Amino acid sequence: MIPVTSFAGKTVAVFGLGGSGLASCHALKAGGAEVIAGDDSADNVARAAQAGFMTADLRKVSWANVAALVLTPGAPLTHPAPHWSVLAAREAGVEVIGDIELFCRERRRHAPDAPFVAITGTNGKSTTTALIAHLMRFAGYDTQMGGNIGTAILSLEPPRMGRVHVIEMSSYQIDLCPSLDPSVGILLNVSEDHIDRHGTVEHYAAVKERLVAGVQPQGTAIVGVDDGWSRNSADRIEQSGKRVVRISVKNPLADGIYVEREAILRAAGGARSEIARIGGIGSLRGLHNAQNAACAAACALALGVSTEVLQNGLRSFPGLAHRMEQVGRRGNVLFVNDSKGTNADAAAHALSSFADIFWIAGGKPKLGGITGLAEFFPRIRKAYLIGEAAQEFAGTLGERVPHEISETLDVAVANAARDAEASGLADPVVLLSPACASFDQYRNFEIRGAAFRDLVTALPGVKPVV
Repeated sequence: MIPVTSFAGKTVAVFGLGGSGLASCHALKAGGAEVIAGDDSADNVARAAQAGFMTADLRKVSWANVAALVLTPGAPLTHPAPHWSVLAAREAGVEVIGDIELFCRERRRHAPDAPFVAITGTNGKSTTTALIAHLMRFAGYDTQMGGNIGTAILSLEPPRMGRVHVIEMSSYQIDLCPSLDPSVGILLNVSEDHIDRHGTVEHYAAVKERLVAGVQPQGTAIVGVDDGWSRNSADRIEQSGKRVVRISVKNPLADGIYVEREAILRAAGGARSEIARIGGIGSLRGLHNAQNAACAAACALALGVSTEVLQNGLRSFPGLAHRMEQVGRRGNVLFVNDSKGTNADAAAHALSSFADIFWIAGGKPKLGGITGLAEFFPRIRKAYLIGEAAQEFAGTLGERVPHEISETLDVAVANAARDAEASGLADPVVLLSPACASFDQYRNFEIRGAAFRDLVTALPGVKPVV
């Protein structure tokens, strides 16, 4: 845990008592603050009270002596309207911040030069965060990973020299961190997303830009420049005097890091050199993972990792659980768990990475279904449709893709494995990439992915992928 000493002797209100909120309560108390905890969920309030915290309806408390409101990222700060707790705090002149802001203040107080890597982007941030953490551990660093990827930041070990914090950040978390100042900031990409919480794509992009614009004076901003929003951000940050490393997987760069023919290249001053190769690394298959790997490589180099260690670290990356996760092989049939592919855009990354796919899809459907995946239909040898979306997806596939309504995952896995093995194809892939939420049959995508893994490993003759 990271004790938050910056509010010692003061009263702090915490709204939202899920994982990160409760961690904030513990960290503030450990640092000497008095905490008033609130939530719209009676169960969450009860858990906080059981943990020993003062709880209250924050609508009814006096804000006169409250120093700050620590807000859950799940509550809106600006759009579609500020949460009622935000309005109450602002009316009293109380600052509204998040748990990562508390971390940043502690780091500045106690270890301002400790390595701090912050990662954001519309797509790919979880894989990039996990890959960077893996590379830094492989290089021998004491590595703490958390934020949006799972572990609340204040539940990690405190910042100190020789210990690197690798933190995934959503736009909601950036919004609540006004003094964000990583030593390495990474902006992977920006495409339209979360407009309900930011109002416009312009505001969403501006929030994302703040993560890389705030890097420390001697720090490094790493920016993917394959979309216009991020490209413009890189130009603005460079003009402000910060060091910028541009990343591309679509075009060679005169100055920056880019991917060409499965090699990561660095260009500077008219010369270029190869820094790593990603060909043949199953966990980094696909153009999207090439961008993730290039950004992670740039980060590792910025933190002093050698190219030799970088290459070996990339080769040993197991991949993110439930995201393009190779779970087994039977003969020449590869089984891939992409349960985290909960919408069409996410599933597109997986479908674009293989040529002969026996596709398991379905679940609780999302707006638009799979109509946007038509360009990948020629790669699908057969689809196995499960859950609430099965009939809708069957209608979309029509006569273009052979398909069956399997209804449940166990039937889909058994039939897809049988058909892939009998296909005679050189490299058939049984791919779970549902393009749907899991909630109709599973509580979350992790449980769905674990079920897929168990079903695959229970098949006769399946061997783990090494």
